[in-house]
Amino acid sequence: MKFTSLGLLAAGAIALAVTGPAAASDRKAKMDLGKREYMNSCAVCHGANGKVEGPEVAAVEFLKTMPTDLSTLAKRNGGVLPVDRLYAVIDGRQLVKGHGTRDMPIWGDRYNRETVKAAEYYMDMPYDMEMYVRSRVLALVDYINRLQVK
Repeated sequence: MKFTSLGLLAAGAIALAVTGPAAASDRKAKMDLGKREYMNSCAVCHGANGKVEGPEVAAVEFLKTMPTDLSTLAKRNGGVLPVDRLYAVIDGRQLVKGHGTRDMPIWGDRYNRETVKAAEYYMDMPYDMEMYVRSRVLALVDYINRLQVK
């Protein structure tokens, strides 16, 4: 079967009409970088909702220190999310006893710009790795802010 440009355009329009709203919401969910970072880096200990509960909290039984309830960070800080401290904990400048060293498997050095810089070798274009890491950390901080209880 041979498709013409007009036929492909019509097929695309039909597909968009049928899946438009659902596809748009799926794209938005997939594009939530903060949520993706959180689910990949934090949820295994802190839970999907930050409350250290739920089926994804698989690592808790192996930990010596109970993870912090991330949904109450602002509440415990006078109603203000401690963004600077949170950023420093995520990027490794401020160590947290429960997180261990940056050599541990869950955290590793995922948010260390020097390590991420090694990925530059595989890219075809110039890329600011520090900005890449910063955007990932800020997206994660933003998502944790959205988890805060009122």
